[in-house]
Amino acid sequence: MKEEIKKKIETQISNNDVCLFMKGTPDAPQCGFSMAVTNIMKVLEVDFVSINVLEDQEIREGIKVFSDWPTIPQLYVKNEFIGGCDIIKEMYETGELKKLFDSKSINYKK
Repeated sequence: MKEEIKKKIETQISNNDVCLFMKGTPDAPQCGFSMAVTNIMKVLEVDFVSINVLEDQEIREGIKVFSDWPTIPQLYVKNEFIGGCDIIKEMYETGELKKLFDSKSINYKK
């Protein structure tokens, strides 16, 4: 991965408490997995920044290398990689996602 792409990714993750690398945008997701994660964020009313990986092929491939995770979407909370769609859905269903947000002082609808 180019150093410039790595820095772009690091900047997005470090400058935003909740950062979602996804296909499309929260209002117009371009895949079901991205839609599922954004819907969870919307239900919880979490303030998050989304990065549309479809707009930049280097970011799309770079985030997979950066996280050592093969799929998109990818959720980061306070600089920590949390996971992809299946992990986020499971964490939401079990209440672990709210516990994570509490532990990281992320505001959400309780």
